[in-house]
Amino acid sequence: MGAAASSAWNRLGVPSLRLPERPRPAWLGVAAAGLAAVALGTVLWRRARPRRRRRLQQVGTVAELCIYPVKSCKGVSVSQAECTALGLRSGHLRDRFWLVVDETGNMVTARQEPRLVLISLTCGGESLTLSATCMKDLSLPIKTPTTNAVFKCRVHGLEIEGRDCGEAAAQWITSFLKTQPYRLVHFEPHMQPRRPHQLKDVFRPTEQIAYSDVSPLLVLSEASLADLNTRLEKQVKAANFRPNIVISGCGVYAEDLWNELLIGDVELKRVMACSRCILTTVDPDTGVMSRKEPLDTLKSYRLGNPSERKLHGKSPLFGQYFVLENPGTIKVGDAVYLLSQ
Repeated sequence: MGAAASSAWNRLGVPSLRLPERPRPAWLGVAAAGLAAVALGTVLWRRARPRRRRRLQQVGTVAELCIYPVKSCKGVSVSQAECTALGLRSGHLRDRFWLVVDETGNMVTARQEPRLVLISLTCGGESLTLSATCMKDLSLPIKTPTTNAVFKCRVHGLEIEGRDCGEAAAQWITSFLKTQPYRLVHFEPHMQPRRPHQLKDVFRPTEQIAYSDVSPLLVLSEASLADLNTRLEKQVKAANFRPNIVISGCGVYAEDLWNELLIGDVELKRVMACSRCILTTVDPDTGVMSRKEPLDTLKSYRLGNPSERKLHGKSPLFGQYFVLENPGTIKVGDAVYLLSQ
């Protein structure tokens, strides 16, 4: 067999044919090479064929998209967003790319400082604006000066960097919370992300997050929220649960059964349910933590399977964590399809 044909067969995992060492007609070599080329072409054609199209079943519609620029602070509702491996993005606003830290670099969330939920960060022109009731708006440059220090921070026990946003931002947040000195840091694209696999082994080792708890995307349905509210004396909002994508037009807790979704050209894969903590008891309008509802009610009917206790602990489950399979743009009003074989 000719060298080219033999190499092609070897690449495909097929052993070379060994012929006796004896003179052979020229036409035999040509024929063997021709057969190898035909076989190679057939295999490559089979490999190049697109995968069988999967069936699409519409399961809902995108009702809301929300980005939370500063972890635990107010969300920004957007009409469309780029879906990236690190979460939603709209212009210069990235989901959980800013973080409040204490003087030792530990993350500070509404679990410790409930009034964080009253702070908003918005973007306009070349500046970012911090806003809160009874505080004068503070404008910050979109690009944090490279002369600012880079801190080593900790989010759920994992180290991650953040560039300090400066004294003005630190004083503004400290003055608003009135408890202890805090600083604001920003995650920059060149910094090393955290790996959710180190927190929950159901995530792939390749998945990445910035300052999010454990996943870049959280999906919740309007139907699930409505069902919860029928069980509560005081209604709660989606903002209590801080989802990125809210879906309408589906059944109650339908999101628990969605493994792969297609929204526009974006493909998402479900990883696990979201375990709920005391942060859900913070009223997003007042910044007051009740420490009871809706968490107590969720515990009465949304506890996970005992076999998954290691994954979820004793926390109730509400909403689902997804990761990105194929990037693109999502818009409010987009149809949400369930992908099936």
